[in-house]
Amino acid sequence: MLNVHAAAGPDGGSSPRPGQSAGPGVSDIFALLRDGQPRTRAELAEVSGLARSTVAARIDALMALGLVAPYGGAASTGGRRPSLFALNPAARVVVGADFGATHALVSLTDLSGTELAVEREALSIAAGPDDVVAWLAGAVRRLLAAADRRPEDLAAIGIGLPGPVEHETGRPINPPIMPGWDRVDVPALVQRHIDVPVLVDNDVNIMALGERTANWPDVDDLMFVKVATGIGAGLISGGVLQRGAQGTAGDLGHVRVPRGGEANCRCGNTGCLEALAGGPALAAALNRLTGGTLEGSSDVIALVRSGDLSAIQVLRQAGRDIGDVIAMCVNLINPSVVVIGGSLAQAGEHLLAGIREVVYTRSLPLATEHLRIVPSVSGERAGVAGASAMAVAHVLSPEAIDAASARLAG
Repeated sequence: MLNVHAAAGPDGGSSPRPGQSAGPGVSDIFALLRDGQPRTRAELAEVSGLARSTVAARIDALMALGLVAPYGGAASTGGRRPSLFALNPAARVVVGADFGATHALVSLTDLSGTELAVEREALSIAAGPDDVVAWLAGAVRRLLAAADRRPEDLAAIGIGLPGPVEHETGRPINPPIMPGWDRVDVPALVQRHIDVPVLVDNDVNIMALGERTANWPDVDDLMFVKVATGIGAGLISGGVLQRGAQGTAGDLGHVRVPRGGEANCRCGNTGCLEALAGGPALAAALNRLTGGTLEGSSDVIALVRSGDLSAIQVLRQAGRDIGDVIAMCVNLINPSVVVIGGSLAQAGEHLLAGIREVVYTRSLPLATEHLRIVPSVSGERAGVAGASAMAVAHVLSPEAIDAASARLAG
């Protein structure tokens, strides 16, 4: 039951004393309906501890916002059947956009995360923010038209970018593969085209959100590791995405590893994990072994899938190197699930085998007793699903619900 510190009012509910909060707001009633389970006013009053008249007023406000709608009818215990109310996921829509180095995937979903329309494009992030955002604005308009939704139905846009992002401001910070993007106010740039809230995060964080939302909703401690051109992790602890003080939490690629030696890394240091186990590093290692001309992750994956023994051995060793760093993380943050994603994870079980080999050997027994190390289920859709989830979380946050209710009342 919600703890309401207020004096009883004339209707048996809560009337605030001077300077005191009126108790749970519209958002608190909405929070009880977010799980999609229909409830009656009486049930909501019982769970919240509020008077039925107070609950009725807040249900009316949520219905006026379109976020809650009647749902069938409950069984009668005598007299008129009580009305059921539930979340109305079709009330608004959001856009999730996942940008990689050379691709864009954009999805329109309702408030339950159900996909309504999707668009994919081969798009270079190096084209710069103006060109990329202009394409995004056009894609959003096309998605709305495809789903037969009005522009005013759009409630928020979530964006994942392939580089470090200061989440509070949505500005990329010194992104190595995004020339022209450093400290650009991405939300403001998008809002020149579409005036809705815009949330921006790095691609690995939104992949962690997407993987958890779609496949591990009951797991509160999850680590998502993306292995591609670079290597990074999204960390969810206690059910909350951990971004760190400046948004760089999970930057595994630039941790020095035992086999790193003096291998040069693009960050300027030597011996980094990425310099040994990132896609270009694996291609270079295979070229040294075979005299080939491989260029990156896709070439390595193709060679592994063809059964090439050298490629399999190089990928397995990359898994061991990555496992060295993950083992340290397992001891430090104790996740219950480690999800391995990114393009190199598509090469089959060889990468995971190397990771498991080291993690289960090097981590504390208690930390690995129930630990699962698994491949991504969502695959390339994890990022766009996470971007949508980030946008929905903003739209349905208590602050947003109460602000919308206040505007309606005013």
